Amino acid sequence: MSSTVFVVDDDAAMRDALSQLLEAAGLQVESHSGGPDFLAAYGENRPGCVLLDMAMPGMTGFEVQAALKSRGLAIPILFLTGHGDIPMAVRAVQAGAVDFLEKPIKGAVLLERVQRALKLDEEWHQLRCQTEAIQQRHARLSQREREVMALAVTGLTSKEIARQLGISPRTVEVHRTHVMHKMDAANLAELVTLAACCPS
Repeated sequence: MSSTVFVVDDDAAMRDALSQLLEAAGLQVESHSGGPDFLAAYGENRPGCVLLDMAMPGMTGFEVQAALKSRGLAIPILFLTGHGDIPMAVRAVQAGAVDFLEKPIKGAVLLERVQRALKLDEEWHQLRCQTEAIQQRHARLSQREREVMALAVTGLTSKEIARQLGISPRTVEVHRTHVMHKMDAANLAELVTLAACCPS
């Protein structure tokens, strides 16, 4: 699925100008006149980024950002505002926005920031796919293998794990071997990294 730049602005002239600029650069654009319209149309984890106006009637840019977050949807947001200040910019970035731009903005600057956001979205997508693959491997472990893995990544020896679980060190070694194989980990350091992506 190709990336889309979602332009959300209640000013029709601004929407048209932004859409023309982005389309001229070869980007796929979808424009919306407000937050509710965009949220109704935006499907789960569609690749792209959102160019989001801050001050809109009915639903502010912050409220759109919060709605996406509450749905668990991660898409890079670039705020675009005609009335920005530093506290507003700080709040937007702290809430997860990747950029805070003030109108009027030079076309070249806007395109550069949008391209950067699209690249970031690609990286997020790859990371999500990797995390999902790791979690699927973890789901294939038996309950006992998960217990052994959880203790192994804390640095405990097989003997210490055996004592904690009330089983023999030899049995722990067998479980460890299965864990390393099923998680596709070459060594303990790799297993520790993979464990960070798994539910505790």
